[in-house]
Amino acid sequence: MTFDPADEGLDTDEVQELVDDTIENNEVVLFMKGTPMMPQCGFSKRAIGLLTKYREDVETVDVLQNLEAFRAALEEYSGWETIPQTYVEGEFVGGSDILAELDERGDLAETLNAEDVEVDASDDADDDQTVESPF
Repeated sequence: MTFDPADEGLDTDEVQELVDDTIENNEVVLFMKGTPMMPQCGFSKRAIGLLTKYREDVETVDVLQNLEAFRAALEEYSGWETIPQTYVEGEFVGGSDILAELDERGDLAETLNAEDVEVDASDDADDDQTVESPF
C-alpha cells in the first residue's frame, strides 16, 4: 500500500453510509484515528487497548479517511464530535475516558457484552509493586 497525498479519501455521502452500516451491523465498533496496529493518537490507542482487553471482535473504522465528515456523521449519533467513539449494539458508549472509567469501576466487560472474561488480577498487582534498584 502506498500513500497518495492527492487522494481525498471518502466523500461525505460515503462516510455517512459507512457510519450507518458499521454501527448497524456490528456489535462493538470503535471509530478511531488510525488502525489498531497503528493508532494515530494516544486516545485511540488507549480506547483500542481497553476494548481488546475484553473483546477480540471489535470493528474499527479509521476516521482519517475524511475526519471532518466522520465528525459530522458521528455527531448525529452521539452529540459529540470528538474521536475516538465507541458504540455497542448501536448505542453510543463514549470515548477513551469513558471506557477507562468503566474499566476502573469493573463495568467495561459487561458494557461490551463480553462473555467469560477473566481479567488477570496480577496485572493490577504488578503496578503496585516497587522495583528495587540494583544501585
